[in-house]
Amino acid sequence: MGRTLGRVEISQNVEEMLDLASTIYEKHESDGAASPLLNLDGTSWKEIGPMIKPTLAKHREAEELRKQADKAYRERDLYISEIKETVQASKNLLKALNPKNPKRLADWGFDVHDSVQASKPAKAK
Repeated sequence: MGRTLGRVEISQNVEEMLDLASTIYEKHESDGAASPLLNLDGTSWKEIGPMIKPTLAKHREAEELRKQADKAYRERDLYISEIKETVQASKNLLKALNPKNPKRLADWGFDVHDSVQASKPAKAK
């Protein structure tokens, strides 16, 4: 039975892959004219190499912004249910105070639709 010796994997993690690319590029640069990567067909470390550091910097910036966004959403979510409940209660009260003219709720910012809502189709048994 054949057995693969030294299976080489590339991480699917973006930062780890970019770190690997940086290491490869550094080795390629230090080997100079002796680098076997000069024989690549269709791509060139001469073109790709300088892109690595700015790409890694943008990745890290994006990760930091994602963390900040996650924190902001958690802080927002502390109050969202109370606010939603208050909006719903306000709608109910204003609708009760204006039973013959619910369009007045538009003065409060509510979208008031006066068309008849289509009935839902009956479920088949």
